[in-house]
Amino acid sequence: MLFLVVALFLLGLLCGTAAHVPLPVTLASAAVICAWIALFVLRERRRTHRHKS
Repeated sequence: MLFLVVALFLLGLLCGTAAHVPLPVTLASAAVICAWIALFVLRERRRTHRHKS
């Protein structure tokens, strides 16, 4: 999943709106998106473990 995020980020950097904003803004938004995905994965794993027990 992380590979997919990185691939989409690079694609956006090369040909999307990320090419029109400063690099620090792009990196900050990428960090926020990665944190959001990481929190989602952790919550889903906890929810899955609770239902299996």
